[in-house]
Amino acid sequence: MIFLFKVGFLEISWVDLIDVTLVAILLYQIYKLIRGSIAVNIFLGILALYLVYLIVRAAQMELLATILGQFMGVGVLAMIILFQPEIRKFLLLIGRGAEINRGDFLKSLANWRTSYHDDFDVHQLIEAIKTLKATRTGALIVFSRDIELKFYAETGDPIDAEVNKRLLISIFNKNSPLHDGAVIIHKGRIKAARCVLPVSDNDHLPPHFGLRHRSAIGMSEATDTLVVAISEESGRLILARNGKFIRGLKLKTVEHKVLEYLHNSEPANWEEVHTDPEPAEAHETKA
Repeated sequence: MIFLFKVGFLEISWVDLIDVTLVAILLYQIYKLIRGSIAVNIFLGILALYLVYLIVRAAQMELLATILGQFMGVGVLAMIILFQPEIRKFLLLIGRGAEINRGDFLKSLANWRTSYHDDFDVHQLIEAIKTLKATRTGALIVFSRDIELKFYAETGDPIDAEVNKRLLISIFNKNSPLHDGAVIIHKGRIKAARCVLPVSDNDHLPPHFGLRHRSAIGMSEATDTLVVAISEESGRLILARNGKFIRGLKLKTVEHKVLEYLHNSEPANWEEVHTDPEPAEAHETKA
């Protein structure tokens, strides 16, 4: 084997450079696969721990290498569990050979994360939100860009209809049997209504946040979704993403955030922002 150079106890060859390059490309593709997911921080933590493990093992620090090696075994299992939806969708894409032509396979593989429904009329949604806020009608709307969320959709009633202002208002009408729960929107269609969402266990949320707001944040913690929640008490709106929330937004900003999410062009750090100049809803119990 021909060595290029030597760094301390490491001897670097052409094969090593190719190996490192391919691993770097693979890790970058995995990062793009999970970008925007709450699990990305865990992935980066496991990756950093693995790099430390490689350095320790190369330095022949047997005891520390053994301890870190045990963590690596658990880390792989944790990654499989955390990234199950992404892995499942990726494998389904590869296995759908009969539906994908050989010429556009690579293009489909590269764009599956950023695809969205071209016919989605966000203005219908914004007009519905405007009416719901004005009438102080409680609402919970979940946007899923990549995953159909069948598990959560099956907890409610299937609809499979295009997003429509009148339909959304009818669903969340206080006298409607479908108003108590969430609406799930995927690829421009309302998949289901009256869906049950996970509730956040975050102890640092404002005390006036009720079940609807906590469900919105909980759903954003558990899945790669954007969730809109409207308070039944005050008509105030929050956007939840990756376990964080923004409140006090104008409707134009809400539209912009929804489109950013659907186009996969949102900022990497979706920080919690409080832009609401009004006092907190101390008596909001039905949110």
